[in-house]
Amino acid sequence: MNFPQELKYTKDHEWVKIEGDIATIGITEFAQAELGDIVYVEVETVGETIETGEVFGTVEAVKTVSDLFMPLTGEILEFNEELEGSPELVNESPYETGWMVKVKIDGDLPSDLLSSEEYAELVGKD
Repeated sequence: MNFPQELKYTKDHEWVKIEGDIATIGITEFAQAELGDIVYVEVETVGETIETGEVFGTVEAVKTVSDLFMPLTGEILEFNEELEGSPELVNESPYETGWMVKVKIDGDLPSDLLSSEEYAELVGKD
């Protein structure tokens, strides 16, 4: 499994890419594999400030629906609109074209974000 070194991860299987004060967020390769074929991604929180740990959207797969948890506090600036017509991008490219939201970071990053090594150990894929 692929867990890019430059990203941070959560125990809820989201990844975070930090670029200045903007964070791009999606779900990990492990999470999309566990969910199976993703058929719908819903994020109705654009423009809202979401606190760390709060739900910012959902991912619907063939057999289940999973909540998306905010890995850091910030305002959701953008939803990846490509996912509306092509939710399978999350399965095909979870770290590139399958990203979900861009967020303006508000405050410090949570101390419990994991490195790629820590995340791989968490999911037993080291």
